[in-house]
Amino acid sequence: MKEIYPNFLKVNLLNRYSVKQEILILNQSVKKLYNKRKILKNTGSNIFSLENKVAIVTGALGLLGRNHCEALIEFGATVAAIDLDGDLSTEFARSFNGNCIGFGADITRTSDLENVKSEILSRFGKIDILVNNAAINDKFENPLNSAELSKFENYPLSSWQKSIEVNLTGTFLCCQVFGTEMAKQQFGSIINISSTYGTVAPDQSLYKDRQGNQKFYKTVSYPVTKSALISLTKFLAAYWGDKNVRVNALSPGGVENNQDPYFVENYSKRTPLKRMARAFDYKGALVFLASNASDYMTGANLIVDGGWTIW
Repeated sequence: MKEIYPNFLKVNLLNRYSVKQEILILNQSVKKLYNKRKILKNTGSNIFSLENKVAIVTGALGLLGRNHCEALIEFGATVAAIDLDGDLSTEFARSFNGNCIGFGADITRTSDLENVKSEILSRFGKIDILVNNAAINDKFENPLNSAELSKFENYPLSSWQKSIEVNLTGTFLCCQVFGTEMAKQQFGSIINISSTYGTVAPDQSLYKDRQGNQKFYKTVSYPVTKSALISLTKFLAAYWGDKNVRVNALSPGGVENNQDPYFVENYSKRTPLKRMARAFDYKGALVFLASNASDYMTGANLIVDGGWTIW
């Protein structure tokens, strides 16, 4: 018995050691499998999925804003659609069968944005995506005065200040209110909607009629504010990079929307793809920037313009 007991003890200890080794190997295998599934989730067929994501879109009732909301919802996100008119925003949201909530808010007022943020967080507990789409593009009440008032030499200071307030300060405030929440969460994607005119100067000859008369000028405030958004994008991408908040700009080209046929013809000739954009042409780019498909992309300006800026 004295000889058998030590041998039994040795076997028992060896068995315990083997079990521990097997458990260790099993744990490592589980971790590898988990990481593999995580990678596949980010790089596989679901790479563009926005399931369980909460997105905010400003200027949601505009031509592109509506399409931005549709794109995000089509890929699984729940969208908070923000525009000045709360009733119209709510009515618009109803068409998405519970996947959209409408809010009335002035993006130049911090208190309005804070109220929206509180409501979103109370309902969903997080903010994943912010699309800063709201902007104004100068329109003059009297078409007969458009050519004169839109000239740089005559451009009203009040119009300049209003454009900066909405296009630039409004985006700044949205980033400050909603983006700060993303930084606290340690995740998020911000998409600032710029323009080709944020990269290149307007071609004023496009705004002449068939007789060569200058109908109006593309005003100075629009390209200046859109260019500034690209700089804001780069600043925030660097500032919040360590917080896992990605910030990119999307610069669309001109969208066909009942313009004068001569303008559409001229614009199309100036574009390598020989047409103006359709409102839905930017859906894919937006979803790309919002999703895991662009997970290693920040501080970039994605230009989608039919080739306009290559000439």
